[in-house]
Amino acid sequence: MREKFELLLNGLNIELTDKKYDQFIKYYELLVEWNSKINLTAITEFEDVFIKHFYDSLCLVKGIELSNQSLLDVGSGAGFPSIPLKIIFEDLDITIIDSLNKRINFLKILTESLNVNVKLIHGRAEEHKNKNYYDIVTARAVSHLQILSELCIPFVKREGFFIALKGTNYSEELEKSNKAFSILGGKFENIIEYSVEGLGRSLIIIKKVKETNSKYPRIYGKIKSSPL
Repeated sequence: MREKFELLLNGLNIELTDKKYDQFIKYYELLVEWNSKINLTAITEFEDVFIKHFYDSLCLVKGIELSNQSLLDVGSGAGFPSIPLKIIFEDLDITIIDSLNKRINFLKILTESLNVNVKLIHGRAEEHKNKNYYDIVTARAVSHLQILSELCIPFVKREGFFIALKGTNYSEELEKSNKAFSILGGKFENIIEYSVEGLGRSLIIIKKVKETNSKYPRIYGKIKSSPL
Protein backbone atom coordinates (compact mmCIF):
# COMPACT_ATOMS: atom_id res chain seq x y z
CA MET A 1 0.00 0.00 0.00
CA ARG A 2 2.83 2.39 0.77
CA GLU A 3 4.11 2.11 -2.81
CA LYS A 4 0.72 3.03 -4.27
CA PHE A 5 0.21 5.93 -1.82
CA GLU A 6 3.73 7.19 -2.45
CA LEU A 7 3.18 7.07 -6.22
CA LEU A 8 -0.04 9.09 -5.90
CA LEU A 9 1.68 11.69 -3.71
CA ASN A 10 4.59 11.91 -6.16
CA GLY A 11 1.96 12.95 -8.72
CA LEU A 12 1.20 15.88 -6.40
CA ASN A 13 4.94 16.67 -6.02
CA ILE A 14 4.74 15.53 -2.39
CA GLU A 15 7.52 13.47 -0.84
CA LEU A 16 6.41 10.79 1.62
CA THR A 17 9.04 10.31 4.31
CA ASP A 18 9.09 7.39 6.75
CA LYS A 19 8.02 9.71 9.55
CA LYS A 20 5.04 11.05 7.61
CA TYR A 21 3.96 7.57 6.51
CA ASP A 22 4.07 6.43 10.15
CA GLN A 23 1.87 9.41 11.06
CA PHE A 24 -0.69 8.35 8.44
CA ILE A 25 -0.64 4.79 9.81
CA LYS A 26 -1.28 6.13 13.32
CA TYR A 27 -4.05 8.36 11.93
CA TYR A 28 -5.71 5.34 10.32
CA GLU A 29 -5.50 3.27 13.51
CA LEU A 30 -7.04 6.00 15.67
CA LEU A 31 -9.72 6.75 13.07
CA VAL A 32 -10.87 3.12 13.01
CA GLU A 33 -10.67 2.81 16.80
CA TRP A 34 -12.75 5.94 17.39
CA ASN A 35 -15.14 5.17 14.56
CA SER A 36 -16.47 2.29 16.65
CA LYS A 37 -17.40 4.83 19.36
CA ILE A 38 -18.62 7.78 17.31
CA ASN A 39 -19.63 8.01 13.68
CA LEU A 40 -16.65 9.55 11.89
CA THR A 41 -16.64 7.87 8.48
CA ALA A 42 -18.32 5.14 6.46
CA ILE A 43 -14.94 4.42 4.84
CA THR A 44 -12.82 2.18 7.06
CA GLU A 45 -10.84 -0.20 4.82
CA PHE A 46 -7.10 0.50 5.01
CA GLU A 47 -6.50 1.27 1.33
CA ASP A 48 -9.79 3.17 0.98
CA VAL A 49 -8.93 5.50 3.87
CA PHE A 50 -5.48 6.21 2.42
CA ILE A 51 -6.83 6.95 -1.05
CA LYS A 52 -10.34 8.35 -0.52
CA HIS A 53 -9.55 10.38 2.61
CA PHE A 54 -5.81 11.06 2.92
CA TYR A 55 -4.92 11.38 -0.77
CA ASP A 56 -8.16 13.20 -1.61
CA SER A 57 -7.46 15.73 1.17
CA LEU A 58 -3.96 16.34 -0.19
CA CYS A 59 -5.37 16.97 -3.68
CA LEU A 60 -6.04 20.51 -2.40
CA VAL A 61 -2.54 21.26 -3.73
CA LYS A 62 -3.98 20.93 -7.25
CA GLY A 63 -5.77 24.20 -6.56
CA ILE A 64 -3.35 26.23 -4.46
CA GLU A 65 0.28 26.32 -3.45
CA LEU A 66 0.63 25.63 0.27
CA SER A 67 3.39 27.18 2.34
CA ASN A 68 3.27 28.92 5.72
CA GLN A 69 -0.36 30.09 5.42
CA SER A 70 -3.22 30.20 7.90
CA LEU A 71 -6.00 27.74 7.11
CA LEU A 72 -9.44 27.34 8.69
CA ASP A 73 -11.19 24.00 8.18
CA VAL A 74 -14.95 24.34 8.69
CA GLY A 75 -16.83 21.25 9.85
CA SER A 76 -13.73 19.13 9.57
CA GLY A 77 -15.33 15.98 10.99
CA ALA A 78 -12.56 13.40 11.25
CA GLY A 79 -9.95 15.97 10.22
CA PHE A 80 -10.29 16.14 6.45
CA PRO A 81 -8.68 17.84 4.63
CA SER A 82 -6.74 19.72 7.31
CA ILE A 83 -4.91 16.99 9.25
CA PRO A 84 -3.41 15.24 6.18
CA LEU A 85 -2.37 18.71 4.98
CA LYS A 86 -0.72 19.45 8.34
CA ILE A 87 1.19 16.14 8.27
CA ILE A 88 2.70 17.04 4.91
CA PHE A 89 2.94 20.84 5.24
CA GLU A 90 4.16 21.30 8.80
CA ASP A 91 4.37 25.10 8.56
CA LEU A 92 0.62 25.53 7.89
CA ASP A 93 -1.14 27.34 10.74
CA ILE A 94 -4.34 25.30 10.95
CA THR A 95 -7.55 25.93 12.88
CA ILE A 96 -10.40 23.41 12.90
CA ILE A 97 -13.92 24.32 13.98
CA ASP A 98 -16.58 21.67 14.50
CA SER A 99 -19.97 21.79 16.19
CA LEU A 100 -19.76 18.28 17.70
CA ASN A 101 -17.63 18.05 20.84
CA LYS A 102 -17.09 14.28 20.39
CA ARG A 103 -15.30 14.98 17.10
CA ILE A 104 -13.19 17.69 18.71
CA ASN A 105 -12.24 15.24 21.46
CA PHE A 106 -11.16 12.74 18.81
CA LEU A 107 -9.14 15.42 17.00
CA LYS A 108 -7.45 16.44 20.27
CA ILE A 109 -6.25 12.88 20.89
CA LEU A 110 -5.33 12.49 17.21
CA THR A 111 -3.22 15.67 17.01
CA GLU A 112 -1.48 14.84 20.29
CA SER A 113 -0.70 11.32 19.05
CA LEU A 114 0.61 12.65 15.73
CA ASN A 115 2.54 15.42 17.52
CA VAL A 116 1.08 18.14 15.30
CA ASN A 117 0.00 21.56 16.53
CA VAL A 118 -3.54 22.43 15.42
CA LYS A 119 -6.01 24.85 17.02
CA LEU A 120 -9.27 23.04 17.79
CA ILE A 121 -12.51 24.93 18.40
CA HIS A 122 -15.76 23.38 19.53
CA GLY A 123 -18.47 25.63 18.14
CA ARG A 124 -20.55 26.67 15.19
CA ALA A 125 -18.77 28.35 12.30
CA GLU A 126 -21.18 31.29 12.31
CA GLU A 127 -20.14 32.11 15.90
CA HIS A 128 -16.41 32.23 15.07
CA LYS A 129 -14.84 35.66 15.61
CA ASN A 130 -11.89 35.75 13.19
CA LYS A 131 -13.58 37.34 10.20
CA ASN A 132 -11.54 38.44 7.15
CA TYR A 133 -8.57 36.67 8.75
CA TYR A 134 -7.42 33.41 7.13
CA ASP A 135 -5.40 32.90 3.95
CA ILE A 136 -7.43 29.79 3.11
CA VAL A 137 -10.76 28.41 4.33
CA THR A 138 -11.71 24.86 3.36
CA ALA A 139 -14.84 22.74 3.60
CA ARG A 140 -15.26 19.11 2.59
CA ALA A 141 -18.82 18.98 3.88
CA VAL A 142 -21.81 17.73 1.93
CA SER A 143 -23.79 20.95 2.45
CA HIS A 144 -24.97 22.99 -0.54
CA LEU A 145 -22.39 25.47 -1.82
CA GLN A 146 -24.69 28.43 -1.03
CA ILE A 147 -24.70 27.42 2.64
CA LEU A 148 -20.99 26.61 2.75
CA SER A 149 -20.19 29.97 1.16
CA GLU A 150 -21.80 31.94 3.98
CA LEU A 151 -20.18 29.72 6.60
CA CYS A 152 -16.72 30.08 5.04
CA ILE A 153 -16.15 33.20 2.90
CA PRO A 154 -16.57 35.71 5.79
CA PHE A 155 -13.47 34.25 7.45
CA VAL A 156 -11.19 34.54 4.40
CA LYS A 157 -8.90 37.56 4.28
CA ARG A 158 -8.83 39.77 1.21
CA GLU A 159 -6.81 38.10 -1.58
CA GLY A 160 -7.25 34.75 0.20
CA PHE A 161 -9.28 31.76 -0.98
CA PHE A 162 -12.28 29.67 -0.03
CA ILE A 163 -11.90 26.15 -1.45
CA ALA A 164 -14.82 23.72 -1.40
CA LEU A 165 -14.00 20.04 -1.99
CA LYS A 166 -16.89 18.58 -3.95
CA GLY A 167 -17.91 15.88 -6.38
CA THR A 168 -18.48 16.66 -10.05
CA ASN A 169 -22.21 17.39 -9.92
CA TYR A 170 -21.61 21.00 -8.96
CA SER A 171 -23.01 22.95 -11.93
CA GLU A 172 -26.41 23.79 -10.44
CA GLU A 173 -24.92 24.54 -7.01
CA LEU A 174 -22.36 26.84 -8.54
CA GLU A 175 -24.94 28.71 -10.60
CA LYS A 176 -27.13 29.25 -7.53
CA SER A 177 -24.14 30.40 -5.45
CA ASN A 178 -22.76 33.22 -7.62
CA LYS A 179 -24.97 35.81 -5.89
CA ALA A 180 -23.75 34.60 -2.47
CA PHE A 181 -20.11 34.87 -3.59
CA SER A 182 -20.67 38.49 -4.62
CA ILE A 183 -22.58 39.51 -1.47
CA LEU A 184 -19.89 37.94 0.74
CA GLY A 185 -16.97 39.60 -1.08
CA GLY A 186 -15.91 36.58 -3.10
CA LYS A 187 -15.35 36.02 -6.79
CA PHE A 188 -15.39 32.73 -8.65
CA GLU A 189 -11.80 31.89 -9.59
CA ASN A 190 -11.55 28.35 -10.93
CA ILE A 191 -12.73 24.73 -10.84
CA ILE A 192 -10.25 21.89 -10.89
CA GLU A 193 -11.61 18.44 -11.64
CA TYR A 194 -9.74 15.24 -10.84
CA SER A 195 -10.42 11.59 -10.14
CA VAL A 196 -9.86 9.42 -7.05
CA GLU A 197 -10.21 5.70 -7.76
CA GLY A 198 -12.52 6.52 -10.66
CA LEU A 199 -14.66 8.82 -8.52
CA GLY A 200 -15.05 12.33 -9.91
CA ARG A 201 -13.91 15.09 -7.54
CA SER A 202 -13.56 18.85 -7.85
CA LEU A 203 -12.10 21.88 -6.13
CA ILE A 204 -14.26 24.98 -6.37
CA ILE A 205 -12.01 27.97 -5.78
CA ILE A 206 -13.39 31.34 -4.73
CA LYS A 207 -11.08 34.34 -4.31
CA LYS A 208 -11.84 36.97 -1.67
CA VAL A 209 -11.80 40.35 -3.39
CA LYS A 210 -13.29 42.55 -0.67
CA GLU A 211 -14.01 42.27 3.05
CA THR A 212 -17.32 40.70 4.07
CA ASN A 213 -19.98 42.85 5.73
CA SER A 214 -19.89 42.19 9.49
CA LYS A 215 -23.52 40.99 9.53
CA TYR A 216 -22.41 37.75 7.85
CA PRO A 217 -22.52 34.89 8.55
CA ARG A 218 -26.09 34.93 9.88
CA ILE A 219 -27.36 32.35 12.35
CA TYR A 220 -27.46 28.88 10.82
CA GLY A 221 -31.27 28.65 10.78
CA LYS A 222 -31.44 31.72 8.55
CA ILE A 223 -28.60 30.58 6.31
CA LYS A 224 -30.40 27.30 5.70
CA SER A 225 -33.96 28.60 5.35
CA SER A 226 -33.04 31.65 3.26
CA PRO A 227 -29.72 31.13 1.40
CA LEU A 228 -28.18 34.20 -0.18
